[in-house]
Amino acid sequence: MERIMNSRIIILSIILLLCISCENFLEPYPRGYYTEETIWDYPERVQGLINRCYDLMSYRYNDNEGAYLDAATDNGVITSTNHALNKMANGSLTAGQDPFYAYWERNYQGIYLVNLFLKDSRGFNTRYIVDPQLDQVLRRRLQGEAFALRAWFQWDLLQKFGGKGYNGELLGFPIVTEPFETSERDINMERNTYEECVKQILADVDSAHKYLPDAHRDFLVEDPKELLYAGGKYWGRLDGITMTALKANLYLTWASPRFNPQNDVTRWEQAAVNAKKVIDFKLTVDNVSNGFNPRTGVNWFNPNFPGIVFSSRYVQTDQMERLFYPGGFHGSGAIGASQQLVDAFPMANGYPITDQVNSGYDPQNPYVGRDPRFYSNIFYNTAQAKRNNTGAVMYTFENWVGGKDAAGRVQQNSKTNYHIKKFVFMGWNAGDAVISTQPSSKFFIRWAHMVLAFAEASNQVVGPDDTTFGMSAKDAIQYLRSRLTYDGAAGILPQLPSAPDEYLAGITSKENFNELVKNERRIETCFEGLRFFDLSRWTTDLSQFNEAVKGVYIERNEDGSFTYDYNFVVEERDYSSPFLPIPYNEVLKMDNLVQNEGWDEWR
Repeated sequence: MERIMNSRIIILSIILLLCISCENFLEPYPRGYYTEETIWDYPERVQGLINRCYDLMSYRYNDNEGAYLDAATDNGVITSTNHALNKMANGSLTAGQDPFYAYWERNYQGIYLVNLFLKDSRGFNTRYIVDPQLDQVLRRRLQGEAFALRAWFQWDLLQKFGGKGYNGELLGFPIVTEPFETSERDINMERNTYEECVKQILADVDSAHKYLPDAHRDFLVEDPKELLYAGGKYWGRLDGITMTALKANLYLTWASPRFNPQNDVTRWEQAAVNAKKVIDFKLTVDNVSNGFNPRTGVNWFNPNFPGIVFSSRYVQTDQMERLFYPGGFHGSGAIGASQQLVDAFPMANGYPITDQVNSGYDPQNPYVGRDPRFYSNIFYNTAQAKRNNTGAVMYTFENWVGGKDAAGRVQQNSKTNYHIKKFVFMGWNAGDAVISTQPSSKFFIRWAHMVLAFAEASNQVVGPDDTTFGMSAKDAIQYLRSRLTYDGAAGILPQLPSAPDEYLAGITSKENFNELVKNERRIETCFEGLRFFDLSRWTTDLSQFNEAVKGVYIERNEDGSFTYDYNFVVEERDYSSPFLPIPYNEVLKMDNLVQNEGWDEWR
C-alpha cells in the first residue's frame, strides 16, 4: 500500500478539513496544513480527530460489508457476474480485485486518529471550553469515545480479517496503539494472535466505560446545563451500552466453534451476561423514557428508532430501492434472495415449512400463510408493492417464465426470481412527479441482535429453558417470534401469531434449539452483512459455503395457476477459505504478515 500523500502533515490537513461534526469548526489555518504538533493549538481540530472517525463508518447497506456480502452466502445471488463478491463466491477473485482492502485502510485510519488523540493524554488534557464543568463533560466524552472507537475499529478488523493463518495458528490483526501510519515504508507488522486481539479490544471497551455515560439520553443527564455537551443530541455516537453490546458480540464470536476449539464455556457465559445487560437496559430504562417496546418490529426509516443500540448517521437516498427493485420498476435487480433463505421463513404458526403436517405449508401455494417477517423481507411471484403497504398497488411482480420480472428476461432482474423488500421504502416510486424518499441509516447493533446473541449463548451454557441468566433462551427468542412487524413507513402492522408458539415450546434439547436460533438469526439479519461471519464462526468446514445456491423456476399454467420448481440451481459456489483475505498489497509490503489459510495465491 503506497499513498500519494508524502507526509503526515498532508494526511492531517486532508483528514481534518473533511471533518464533519456536530460543532462548528474554525476557518482553515493558512494553506490548511496541520501537523501532529500544531493541531493542539486548535481545540476544534482536536475534536475533529474523533468526529472524523464517525464519517469513516458506512451509512447504508448497499456495499461490500452489507447486502452484497450477504449475497455471497447462501442467502442470495449477485446479478452481475463481474462483481468482486460474485467472483469471491465462485473462486475466481484475484488479488487486484480485493473488495475488502478499503475496510482495512478505513479501520487503520480510524485507529491512527484516535491513537493521536490518546497519546500522552493530550486529547483529554486539551481545554475545549472556558466553563470548567462543561469542559470536563466534553473532555470525558471525547476520551471515552476515543477508546470506544479504537475498540470498534479493532473489532471490525478482527471480524473481517481474523482467521487461521497458513501456519495453523488462530490470528487476528496487527495491534497498533501508537499514532503511526500503516502505510509507512519501514513498517513490517505482524498479526497478533486472535486471543491477544480479543484482550486488546476488551481493554479498550473497559477504558471507554470509565468515561462514557451509559447512554446518550437526555433523561440520564442530571444537570440540564450539561445538555449542551451530553444527552440525546449525541445519539449516533458510541456510548456505554454500545460498548457492552460490542463485548457481547466479541465474546459470541470468540465462543463459537471455529474460534473456540476447546469449547471454553466461560466465553459463552460472558456473551450471555453482556447481551442480557443490553436487553435489561432496553427493557427497564429505554422502555420507560425512550419509547422502546420489545414487541415492536424494526422501522428502517426512523433514525431514532428505539430498537437501535448503535447506528450510523442518517442519509436521505433511494439507493436501496433502486438496488433491489427489478428493471420493470426502475431498479437494477442487483441482488436476489435465494430459495434457501425463503425456505428458512416459517409459517405464521411458527412451524418450519419442512413440517407440512403441523405447519400447513402447501408447495403449490408457497407464499400463503407465512411468518409476517417473510412479507417484510421478500418480493415473490405475484407479490404487490403497495404504496406505504396500505395504499394503491404500484407494481405487481411477475416472475414466471415470460413474465416481466423473470430471471434473464432483462439484465436488471434478479437471477433467483425473488427480489428483496428489506430496507425498501414503500412510498418510493420513481414514476412519481415528486419522488418521495425517507431518511435511513445503518443499524450496526439492534435490540434483536442482542436477543439473538443471548439466546445462542445462554442455550450453549444451560439449555433452552433454564433461567440462570435472568431469563431463558426460549424467552428471548419469543420476543422476536411474537412481535408486531414494521413494513415500510406504514407503521405497525397488527400481525401476531393467532395461537401460542407450540413449535418453540416443543423444543427441549440444546442441539435442536441451537438450530432454531441459527435460523432465527438468519431471517432476522438477512442482508445486513452478518451471514458470512456467522457461517465462518459456526462451521468447521466449507460445506455450507459451497452449497449450490437455488432460486425458483416458475411456469404459469393455462388456468392461471403456477408450477414451482424449487431445485432451480442459480449459482455454484467454490470457496477455498471460510475467512476473508488479508489485503495482498499489505502482504507484499510486510513479509511478517501471515495470510489466512485458503488464500494461497495471495501469499
